[in-house]
Amino acid sequence: MTMERRPQRLFIGGEWVEPDGGHYEVVDPATEESVGLAPEASRAQAFEAARAARTAFDAWSRTEPEERARILRAAAGVIAANAGPYADLARAESGATAATARALHIGVAAARFRRYAKGALEPVEQPLPPQLTPAGPLGRAGVVGSLAVRRPVGVVACVTSYNNPWANAAGKVAPALAMGNTVVVKPAPQDPLSVYRMAEALAEAGVPPGVVNVVSGSSPAVGEAVVGSPDVDMVSFTGSTAVGRRIAEVCGRDLKRPLMELGGKGAALVFDDADLGAATLGIGTTFSFASGQICTAPTRVLAQRGVYEELIARLAAHASRLKVGHPADPDTVVGPLISAAHRDRVESFIALGREEGARLVTGGVRPDSPRGFHVAPALFADCDGGMRIVREEIFGPVVAVLPFDTEDEAVALANGTDYGLIDYIFSADVPRAFRLASRLRTGGVAVNTVARNLEAPFGGFKHSGLGRDCGSFALHAYSELQSLTWPG
Repeated sequence: MTMERRPQRLFIGGEWVEPDGGHYEVVDPATEESVGLAPEASRAQAFEAARAARTAFDAWSRTEPEERARILRAAAGVIAANAGPYADLARAESGATAATARALHIGVAAARFRRYAKGALEPVEQPLPPQLTPAGPLGRAGVVGSLAVRRPVGVVACVTSYNNPWANAAGKVAPALAMGNTVVVKPAPQDPLSVYRMAEALAEAGVPPGVVNVVSGSSPAVGEAVVGSPDVDMVSFTGSTAVGRRIAEVCGRDLKRPLMELGGKGAALVFDDADLGAATLGIGTTFSFASGQICTAPTRVLAQRGVYEELIARLAAHASRLKVGHPADPDTVVGPLISAAHRDRVESFIALGREEGARLVTGGVRPDSPRGFHVAPALFADCDGGMRIVREEIFGPVVAVLPFDTEDEAVALANGTDYGLIDYIFSADVPRAFRLASRLRTGGVAVNTVARNLEAPFGGFKHSGLGRDCGSFALHAYSELQSLTWPG
């Protein structure tokens, strides 16, 4: 993709604003060439964006739900109409394959705006049973009626991840706007240009000035300013657990509401009676989808002893068939990692796995291509629960396989990390799978699939996050409960 013709500007208060800090290059991880110039906001501009959102909040929160729905539907239409160029930009910025960029970046983003256009019209009142109140110090005897009503939180800081700049941002912005909040979006520094295109789509759809603001930067300073702004009431963050801890400290100090989707180290429990073909394809998404840069990936495989060796052989064969290359090539399945620094980190874990005594069955090396931040899918066998490659999030195309004998052993291994986002169970005994799901300390359990239901609550236990979003649960996440009481 050729470089964007004009340096990108910030979006603050409905205006495109020159950044105080100049610009920095956004690099295509497949070619190491420049995609465009992203704006470097100052702390003052981050505060200005939050103030613009605060100013716009009163009017937007009182806008009729039908009008909010109309704007969200219109934004979905603009995104769908520009799916081609938007997907090209997402591919160039993030390294996603062409098919992934179009279907799972742009397609999911448009779908989320359509979904929360409907969400804006969902009832916000929940009637409560009347209460009989006896006579006393507070008044005469009578019947008291009440409603629980969801109200917008206020100004939401949306701090997004690099692995899906469109869908992740849309998953925060759309439900927040549907509930009547205003937003300041701080995109990941690696691929922010897509989020500015989303802001353009919302502006074209008719979103009022200040309701949506976007500020970016290559250093943590801009995000810290957005999160710390006194005008921000809530922080919605997707990213690493380490950064999430720092944001949670700010939220705790200032009593801001946190919504955090953090790291993951998903376990796939594969029993002797499992369909190994389905398990192999599901686990193999760790190698292919986003090159393993996804928190929900089944990166730990717990294989019952009877299928342990066969599953390893199947996974190795599957990994060896996946083409690593330029994401624009339609035959490419595994694209690059997001940056040279992240490639180095993934490679350091691969080296660590060998040092820890795990057996590298296949992959883990750089392909011959002279350009791009590629690592061939890596499969480790003969692992144990104490190894760092088993316990820590690598965020790359690396899978570690461990054997187990009993159900209790499998559950102990699955629960043996600080993370708990999504685990997977592959077994022909579905009642057993559902029974074991109750013992897994994780926000989600998928049985005989790696698919997700986007209406189901999404979020993690332990160090994998706080709160839940997706479906109507996101509308609850971006709202406060107010009680209304009156005499009957």
